[in-house]
Amino acid sequence: MSQWFVYMVRASDDSLYTGITTDLARRLAEHQAGKAGAKYFRGRSAMAIVYSETANGRSAASIREAAIKKLSREKKLELIEK
Repeated sequence: MSQWFVYMVRASDDSLYTGITTDLARRLAEHQAGKAGAKYFRGRSAMAIVYSETANGRSAASIREAAIKKLSREKKLELIEK
């Protein structure tokens, strides 16, 4: 079973994007290159991964991603600072 990560990327407009991947470096590069990246980064640039955590499988990563996406910006920033 592959190692999955839930991550947050800070965008050029200081917004936060949350996603899942098996390779953090590759995924950030994809976001930055605009290839295979999320539509979210059309019109803004991916600056850096500011948070990541591991998950036990894709399903767990997707569930955690959904939970993080429901958090307020303030709660996301608290998570990043921990």
